[in-house]
Amino acid sequence: MGMTAPVFNIQKFSLDDGPGIRTVVFLKGCPLRCAWCANPESQAAYTQLEWDARSCRGCGACAAASEAVTLAFDGDGSPRVTVDHRRLAAEGGQGAVADACRWGAMTPVGADRAVDEVVGECLKDKPFYEESGGGVTFSGGEALLWPDFVVEAAGRLHDEGVPCAMETTGHGEPEVFGRVAGALDLVLFDVKHWDDACHREGTGVGLERIGANLRRAFSSGADVLCRTPVIPGFNIDASLSDDAVAETADGLAGWVLSAWRDAGRGGDGRPRLQPLPFHQFGENKYALLGRDYGLEGVAQLRPEDVEPLARALRERGVDAFV
Repeated sequence: MGMTAPVFNIQKFSLDDGPGIRTVVFLKGCPLRCAWCANPESQAAYTQLEWDARSCRGCGACAAASEAVTLAFDGDGSPRVTVDHRRLAAEGGQGAVADACRWGAMTPVGADRAVDEVVGECLKDKPFYEESGGGVTFSGGEALLWPDFVVEAAGRLHDEGVPCAMETTGHGEPEVFGRVAGALDLVLFDVKHWDDACHREGTGVGLERIGANLRRAFSSGADVLCRTPVIPGFNIDASLSDDAVAETADGLAGWVLSAWRDAGRGGDGRPRLQPLPFHQFGENKYALLGRDYGLEGVAQLRPEDVEPLARALRERGVDAFV
């Protein structure tokens, strides 16, 4: 098969992950555990099974196929299937369990895909890239976990004239980050919080490595777009008041501009940052994986809700837009 990596989706005609019409290659595995993650199936670096209660008939065939799967019944008689994803992956039993379900309630998420296969799938949309100024974006999860795969795939796509981008948390070894970023045309760099303790509480990791890689990206002269998911209660007060906007703008602008100056870019343009409104589009995925979703009470935001933040960031020297 050649070089492979776990891919859980290849999304066509994306308009949100770089310029133009893009194909987004979603890789499994992420070192962060953000409570608001819209792709919880991306976090584990192995194939998982999604269980859809609406299709399940409680026949027990899945549990009979593996001891990593258990079947119980709620008080009203509704079936409840629990999957020990890590154990099932260690056994390599995901396919057997999915095949055992006659009702289509068990769906594997993620599979090893070869570079040849992924590149071939992306090249099917080359006319759309050429017409729109688009290309391919490697996302996840975290693309930095699969550096050889991303570098080789990007090189093959570049040979065909296709621009490539990466959406990244920035949490990777410096050498790995430099090598992968150097193989791409655009780095979409997540900036989730400016305070190390808050970042660690919300994502499970601190800012030291992320900050170092942001400085590295800026100093390389690469095309870098910072993107901040605006999460009420995490990086902005839920009131979205003028004071809340000012506090968040001060924190974000201070952290990004500090990295910009440390990279020697102080007098060279301005860093770009795009605030992204919080949404709950991935909520149902948690139930499919047997996980609790912790942000049910957090209000979804609209683009106009984060425009005041973009404006405040521009006033502080950041090229911000919604």
